[in-house]
This record gives sequence, structure tokens and C-alpha cells, in this order.
Amino acid sequence: MSFSKTLLPEFDEEMKNTRRLLECVPDGTFAYQPHASMFVAPVADLLPVPEGLDPGRAVLFAQMETATNLILDGAPLYGENVLVIGLGVVGLLTTALLSRFPLAVLAVSEPQARRAQAARALAARPLVTGAGEIRRALGTRGADLVYELSGNPAALDEAVAAAGHEARLVVGSWYGGKRASVDLGGRFHRRRLRIVSSQVSHIGAALSARWDRPRRFDAAWSALADIDTRPLVSHRISFEKAASAYELLDRSPEKTLQILLDYKEGGTT
Repeated sequence: MSFSKTLLPEFDEEMKNTRRLLECVPDGTFAYQPHASMFVAPVADLLPVPEGLDPGRAVLFAQMETATNLILDGAPLYGENVLVIGLGVVGLLTTALLSRFPLAVLAVSEPQARRAQAARALAARPLVTGAGEIRRALGTRGADLVYELSGNPAALDEAVAAAGHEARLVVGSWYGGKRASVDLGGRFHRRRLRIVSSQVSHIGAALSARWDRPRRFDAAWSALADIDTRPLVSHRISFEKAASAYELLDRSPEKTLQILLDYKEGGTT
């Protein structure tokens, strides 16, 4: 049995259970659905794309909604030191939104050079990168706010080490079955750090009186109008060749940012 035939069913099941695919249909509407060549959905679940918004930006609406929710849960403040760990597409969009805030320091930690470069291109301000530069920029005060978006639970140790006294650690990663030993000893305990889980299916209780999902939708659409996300799409692959997309992600993740499955004929790689 080929690699792709072994891998694809496993990934399809994971995608159905843990991810939502944003489908673009010809009349300018979107729906959250798993990978499929067709689907049936209630009309109320279809989201109209704002008039004039480039489809190349609109296709990342789901990721931008998640990034918006991360901002709401982290609540960055004027003059704060903020660190983002992990620059997948959600990390990149979160960094882009954070760069519009009047922060003292905005630092990003990402081992893949292509992703760090993409973050600098999207950001509206200079970013601090590199372990040594980040330590110097955060100084003895440390980070006020850390976002852990790498998908690697071991990165929590990096987040704890960078956080200052009574800092907030917002975990937006989905770890699934991954496990790691995390040091919650002296540094975590004595600094009175707070770990917050951020998940896009809910709006935090503290905000629910003022924020609902339609308002968050509006904020995400507005962000897509302001930020050109089209360069984040590194590959467009036809749905019929979906197995090759999974193989590319598995074998060469450093070559990808966002892969789109094209349901029209003639999708390209």
C-alpha cells in the first residue's frame, strides 16, 4: 500500500473531528465544513463575504476568526511586552493583529525561517526574532503576555521561561494526543503565572455580555480587509490530488505555509 493511501484516511478523520474547512462557493458565501466535494448546510450557516473583499483574502476567514479570538482572550495592553511562540498561519495572523497594537515589544519565536520572514512581511511594526534578541528585548521584566501557538506542548516550558511576574500565557495550540513533561516548579509557581486556554468555539465569559459570534465575525472580516493575507497561500492543489498535499505537509513542512484544496478543475501545485 502506498504512503498516501495509508496516510489520507487518518488525516481525513482528524480533519473532520478537529478542524473546519472554509469552503468558498460561487455566489460569494462561506461555510464551515470538512473536506468534501459537496455538502448540504442550513442557509443560516452560510456566511456572506463582504462586498469588495478579495476571495484570496477571504479564504483565510476561519484562521482570522481564531486569531481574533486569541486577541480577545489575551487582551494585550498599551506598552506591554508580548511574545508569540509558533508561526503557523494562525500564529502569523495573530502576530499581524498584535502588530497593530501600541506594544513596547512584539517578539516571535519560530525555527522555520520562511515563517519568520512571512511574519515580518505581514506585521505593521518591527518584530524581535532570535532567542538572544528576544531575551535582550524582554529584559528582566520578561513578557507580560505569551501566546503558545506552536502545537508542541513542550513549548510551554519556553513560554514559562519568558513570562514575567503575574504574566498571562494564552494556549491556542491543539495538542491532541501529544504529551510532554512541563516544568511547573519554582519559576511558574513563584511568578504566579496564569495559563488561559483559548478555543474559538466559545467567547470568554468576561466578554460575552458585549461580544457574540456575529460581532467576532465582523471583526475578522474587517481584519482581512486591512491585512493582505494572500502571500500566506503557498500551494493550491486540486482536490483530486489531496493526498499529495498531506504528503507535502508530512515530508516538507518547511516548504509550506497555507495549502488550499481547489475544488475546481485545474488546481495547481
